[in-house]
Amino acid sequence: MSRAGAAGRVLRVRVVQVAYDDRESVTDRVHRVADLVRGQRDADLIVLPELWAPGYFTFAEWSERAELLDGPTVSLLAEAAAQVGAFVHAGSILERAAEGRPRSGEPGSRRLWNTSIVLGRDGSCIAQYRKIHPFGFGEGEPTLIDPGTSISTALLGHEHDPGGITLGLATCYDLRFPELFRQLAAVGSTIFAIPAAWPAARREHWEVLGRARAIENQAFVIQCNTGGTHGGVELGGHSQVISPRGEVLARAGAGEEVLTVDIDLDELEDYRQAFPVLADRRL
Repeated sequence: MSRAGAAGRVLRVRVVQVAYDDRESVTDRVHRVADLVRGQRDADLIVLPELWAPGYFTFAEWSERAELLDGPTVSLLAEAAAQVGAFVHAGSILERAAEGRPRSGEPGSRRLWNTSIVLGRDGSCIAQYRKIHPFGFGEGEPTLIDPGTSISTALLGHEHDPGGITLGLATCYDLRFPELFRQLAAVGSTIFAIPAAWPAARREHWEVLGRARAIENQAFVIQCNTGGTHGGVELGGHSQVISPRGEVLARAGAGEEVLTVDIDLDELEDYRQAFPVLADRRL
């Protein structure tokens, strides 16, 4: 899966920063983004933002826009993943329970989740993650969805690494909770993928926190944000890929953009051996 002619273990990542506004229908956006994925034919891993299809700040529409895990958004992206032969982190969808639409009531009964999906090179689902930390301080997301209860990783096969590459999964507001990333690192994650709908008003936090999670866990961080303005909120864009040293390997602007970054996995192992911080953990 490494790039032809490249030395060592190199993972080519495409970060697809989707930008849109409220005038674009969900159906049109899903087909447009699936075409964007199909265009990344030399990628190993393609990453999309959080809730890019239904829209994060369209809370009043969430119930109607929720889907099953094998619904139209994931199904179309699964076809695209198989066509390009790449792993696809589909960002996240509004997942509804198979037995029916979400109902109101006590916490844990809504049957609606902000769920990330990772697709294999053949289009099959290889991992899913329900966002553990809904954002909103008692409004918006926390009132509409149930939080996830467990961490999740995806194993990406690599021709030069029979054991595979462990991709740790987190979503947007999770970025503010370092203990989640420490748990992901403890189970072997060397890359974190973080789809988001992070507002422009807090863009500096987005950039700094991504670097912090990379430095403290000596891991690559892939942050894929949303651009545009929807639901009356301007999104921050500025997706970025961070090295285990905290270096910004690539950063997008505010609009729709695709970043290409070749992640050197040998560099990660060399750095961890030369500066073995994680071995000194006491808590």
